[in-house]
Amino acid sequence: MAEDKKQKLWGGRFTGETDPLMHLYNASLPYDYKMYKADLQGTKVYTAGLQKIGLLTEEELDQIHKGLKIIEKEWSSGEFKRHPTDEDIHTANERRLGEIIGRGISGKVHTGRSRNDQVATDMRIYCRDLLTETVLPALAKFIEVILLRAKEEIDVLMPGYTHLQRAQPIRWSHWLSMYATYFTEDYKRLQQITDRLNMSPLGAGALAGHPYGIDREYLAKNLGFNGVIGNSLAAVSDRDFVVEIMFWSSLFMNHVSRFSEDLIIYSTAEFGFVKLSDAYSTGSSLMPQKKNPDSLELLRGKSGRVFGELSGFLMSLKSIPSTYNKDMQEDKEPLFDCLTTVEHSILIATGVVSTLNIVKEKMEGALTMDMLATDLADYLVRKGVPFRETHHISGECVALAEKTQVTGIDQLTLEQFQKIDDRFSSDVFKVFNFEQSVERRTATGGTAKSAVLKQLASLESQLN
Repeated sequence: MAEDKKQKLWGGRFTGETDPLMHLYNASLPYDYKMYKADLQGTKVYTAGLQKIGLLTEEELDQIHKGLKIIEKEWSSGEFKRHPTDEDIHTANERRLGEIIGRGISGKVHTGRSRNDQVATDMRIYCRDLLTETVLPALAKFIEVILLRAKEEIDVLMPGYTHLQRAQPIRWSHWLSMYATYFTEDYKRLQQITDRLNMSPLGAGALAGHPYGIDREYLAKNLGFNGVIGNSLAAVSDRDFVVEIMFWSSLFMNHVSRFSEDLIIYSTAEFGFVKLSDAYSTGSSLMPQKKNPDSLELLRGKSGRVFGELSGFLMSLKSIPSTYNKDMQEDKEPLFDCLTTVEHSILIATGVVSTLNIVKEKMEGALTMDMLATDLADYLVRKGVPFRETHHISGECVALAEKTQVTGIDQLTLEQFQKIDDRFSSDVFKVFNFEQSVERRTATGGTAKSAVLKQLASLESQLN
């Protein structure tokens, strides 16, 4: 047991044994092992910084770096053997380094460094690399798939909805462009967060700073950071970047959930606008005819999981005194799960969009002439009638069509139109054309073909 105490980075002060349950309660290696590469990278640069100020010889540094390389291979191949005393990834790596090169040299790697600035550094490297190398490219691909679909299916019309009631005709591509806009804003927001978190805490020590005057700017530059966090207290205690990533994840998953909800509705037999591929659907254990949109329902459901992780961590963080406190260990599990959930959700959503089929006939068949009531009001506006008046007149036309039980307002006679308002003339029937309705909306952001194509081009340029 005495040997076990020596393995602990903090063991010298303590003479009593740790409760085995406390060891399990305290340990974070089961989940923070994910940061092994970031931890080894941080140690590699940190020890180079120690050598730069004369606390390590070149020969010692060389042995350390060779040992770190061996450890990285062990982790990546799955051959790394964990020890019962390994509390966390930092303890595990340093313990293994001592086994490889001897504790006389490995014992120097932590000179002037605390696990407080070490873990903060590891987390920032891990998050930066995962976001830039995995999440952002996957999100860009998702948006590109939506944009490609929108360009290919630009001529398809469908009802646009407010309050889930048919409102005005739009292009299917206009609907796709709406979500591409949301997701592109998410993409840009994540870029900003990634840039903001890319600051180095390394060299801040436990809280008060480095006692040997290490070159923090050198450490930051060689770890790919944009600079250093200027206050050592803030450097070790700041977890705002974790909160920001979780905030971003919650907002992104909110958009994914709404996107999924629309497609779930559109895939019902009552709508029949889209059909999901078999790859992203499941059946019923009882009803053979069922084809359930489980992929979309899971996307919608997992948004709640991400929201919960954010609120849970905020509750852990809200009353922590300065600077580092063990409560902060609660940042990793929700953060890692958040990032994994988001990454998998992006991949599933991309698969759904790239493989679903639209039913053009159903979409266009759902268009009804009452959806052109605003166009009827606009017809009179073009004749100089104030819109507030034309809105009322158009409403009377809709009411008359319902009262006379014709199939639509386009079935009213010219005489019936003129009885409501004598400013109607024979050209009123030109209003009742869905294609012309969408094509009138050419202003930026509208549903005319030219306007939608401009939206898609703008979104593409923002990604590039």
